[in-house]
This record gives sequence, structure tokens and C-alpha cells, in this order.
Amino acid sequence: MATNRTETWLRKLKENGYRLTASRKAVMEVITSSQFVLSPLQVYELARKRYQKLGLVTVYRTIDKLVELNLIQRVHQPSGCQGFVPASMGHQHLLICTECGIVSYFSGENESINPLVKNVENSSGYSIKSHWFQLFGICSDCQIPQKTDSTI
Repeated sequence: MATNRTETWLRKLKENGYRLTASRKAVMEVITSSQFVLSPLQVYELARKRYQKLGLVTVYRTIDKLVELNLIQRVHQPSGCQGFVPASMGHQHLLICTECGIVSYFSGENESINPLVKNVENSSGYSIKSHWFQLFGICSDCQIPQKTDSTI
């Protein structure tokens, strides 16, 4: 799946007049193959393993282009640093594990969120046109107590 997504992203960049370079491809391969929120520095470190000549500026520029084309989305993390994940298909929201950083998506079109949005709309006087919802917690894998030397 990551390979297909990378090829789609490369095609979209080309259609929008951007050059397809080895460094951009390395950045996109790292992002498309990850299930985790990645900071630009993490993308840089992982992508350099694929393309040694990669520069950090290229990572930031590529990320900016991918955000502009709605291929990736920003994740505002509790630490204050921004991370990035591939954009979801359709209207979905993020579940982010604060322990391991894995990302899951859930639908925003359900009976739980719509009343909340309506309530905010009614109490604020705003006519809400869109929203972006991120939940942070601990995934089921990280909730499983890890065995330590004393429990073995």
C-alpha cells in the first residue's frame, strides 16, 4: 500500500509542477510507510538511510508541498511540536497513542461528534463549517503491562 501511495503522491507533485527528485521520493516513502506521527527531524533521519545526500531543508520543503496538496496533515502534539501523518480518506479524525505514537483514524460522521459540534455552534453563535479533531491516549498494545525481570 505504501508503494502505491508514494507513486500517487509523486504523480500529484508532478501534476502540480514540482520536480520529482530522489530526495523527495525518500521523504515520501518514509511518510507513506509509517503508522506513526513523525516530526520533520524523524523524517530526515529515516529518509537519509534511503538517500544519503538528503538535506533537512528539503525535508521541510517537501512536507510543506505535501501539506499544500492535502496529502499529509499536521498533528498538533501535546509536546507542542508538530508531527505529520498521511491524510485520511474522507472526513476522519485521529487517535494518537502518547506512548508509542501510532496513529489510527475514526469517522467524524457519527452520532457522538455531531451533537458536540451543534452544541458549540448553538452556544457560540458560530456557524461551524469544518472541524479537526484529535484524541490522545494510550493504545491497547501499550496498555498491556510489559514483563520486567522481576515478573519473569
